[in-house]
Amino acid sequence: MAGYTDRKEDVLRALRQIEAEVRGVQRMVAEDVTCVDVLGRMSAVGSALQSCAVTLLDAHLDSCVTEAIAEGGEAAKARVGEATLAIARLIRT
Repeated sequence: MAGYTDRKEDVLRALRQIEAEVRGVQRMVAEDVTCVDVLGRMSAVGSALQSCAVTLLDAHLDSCVTEAIAEGGEAAKARVGEATLAIARLIRT
């Protein structure tokens, strides 16, 4: 089971909104909207993606990592390692 199961509808709602925003950026470019306005909208899309990613990361930490730590052993180390890699990816973007 995915760690975000309890938040699945929220994540899907956010992703649908992001998809709509990206279509809006496409329309703006097709309509020759100014670069600054397009970049502003793109920045908002990036922020929305980051927010959605943080929601997923929080769910992963709250469920998968917490459960693995309770079990202990190598599973706990592996889950913490996965979380560390996920955080590193988020920081780089």
